[in-house]
Amino acid sequence: MHRLGFISGIASLACLMLLSGCNRGDHPVQVGKAAPDFTVSDGTNTVHLASYRGKTVLLNFWWSQCGPCIQETPGLEALHHDRPDIAILGVSIDTDADSYRSFLSRYHVDVTTVRDPDQTAAKLYHTEAWPETYIIDKDGVIRRKIVGDPDWFNPEIRTYLRSLAPGPAQGL
Repeated sequence: MHRLGFISGIASLACLMLLSGCNRGDHPVQVGKAAPDFTVSDGTNTVHLASYRGKTVLLNFWWSQCGPCIQETPGLEALHHDRPDIAILGVSIDTDADSYRSFLSRYHVDVTTVRDPDQTAAKLYHTEAWPETYIIDKDGVIRRKIVGDPDWFNPEIRTYLRSLAPGPAQGL
């Protein structure tokens, strides 16, 4: 009987852990609210979110040693080239500047990106997993939060982005 109670307790704990993660999906607390403004400078680049008001923004938090971050990079870069009307802002949490620069070079990253080793911006968004991307509309309102590699080539994502920023038709 004790063993059954122990297993039941473990199962209950697992369910609670899964349910607590539900807020990290499509409907986090921030959706529908103004995106927290920030300015991050790493000595080479500076990103000030408010300066992108009037454009749809993909705010992508990443880390050079993160497998899903590496996996999503080609799709994010392709989206950047297909949709120059959408501002893609990368905020890396790398503490090692050499690792950060090596990643940018190795994967030919040319989206606007900045290194934020203190996670100043990530803390404003309560980001704890990488990659996490916030889709922010032209009025500065968070419309979606995406955790992990969403496959930026996915037609559903491309259609959703087109609904926020009509932009050019080619490449979609």
